[in-house]
Amino acid sequence: MTTHTETEIASQPGCWQRAVSEVPADALPQPGERVAVIGCGTSWFIAMAYATLREQAGLGETDAFAASEAPLNRKYDRILALSRSGTTTEVLELLRGTSIKSTAITADPNTPIMELADQVVVLDYADEKSVVQTRFATTQLAMLRASLGFSLDQAIADASDALAVPVSDDLVNAEQFSFLGSGWSVGLAQEAALKMREASRSWTEAYPAMEYRHGPISIAGPNRVTWMLGTAPEGLREQVEATGGTFLESSRDPMAELVLAQRVSVARAFARGLNPDEPLHLTRSVILSP
Repeated sequence: MTTHTETEIASQPGCWQRAVSEVPADALPQPGERVAVIGCGTSWFIAMAYATLREQAGLGETDAFAASEAPLNRKYDRILALSRSGTTTEVLELLRGTSIKSTAITADPNTPIMELADQVVVLDYADEKSVVQTRFATTQLAMLRASLGFSLDQAIADASDALAVPVSDDLVNAEQFSFLGSGWSVGLAQEAALKMREASRSWTEAYPAMEYRHGPISIAGPNRVTWMLGTAPEGLREQVEATGGTFLESSRDPMAELVLAQRVSVARAFARGLNPDEPLHLTRSVILSP
């Protein structure tokens, strides 16, 4: 029986294509605005990726924060709040407590965030039944990347490829994973590691690629995987392989490489007798009691 997580992972190329064709330009940050992007868990990591891309595109200063840590005493022109469920406590509390203009991106139009944000973008077609978030996260990032003027054609093609390649037994059985990123893919490396932890309870870590040599490389070794999302710094592969560890890098768009990491996390869950739809100790939304 196919799990919800598997179905949702497989639907990503189609979701991305729709997101690119339906970019709501007026609701999203405008050129020159100073923007704080906030979210929790996966949404925070997507915020990190978008913030880096927006600044690199020269469209305005953009900061990413976990919703519980956002310093809104700073002067911002807009808050961009990311929340699949529309019910996450820290996000709602932040929106209630600020007078800064806000836009929210959510999957559910029947939630409190609809009333708290000034503008809302609803990606209900990318909503998920699994607790583990996959397609909603990447679909909103596809839309946000397109809003910055980036073409997603190659990313969509690469995602289809990432869905077709076999998942090797070496990855299913590996002891440990370190995901690395550079620039905007640092957030995706964090998200890949989170997916492995959530779905399969795997030992995973994530770092900026250049920082990996400053200590974390000490855990590299046989049956351990260092997985680069994007282009690795020169010489890093050789350093990892000298430890006896496996180094993975491909030419795929980093968002598509995340799709492959999602598939590996599901395969590892099955190998351990776990249900990736129902990760231990987690629910679809974190709602804190008052």
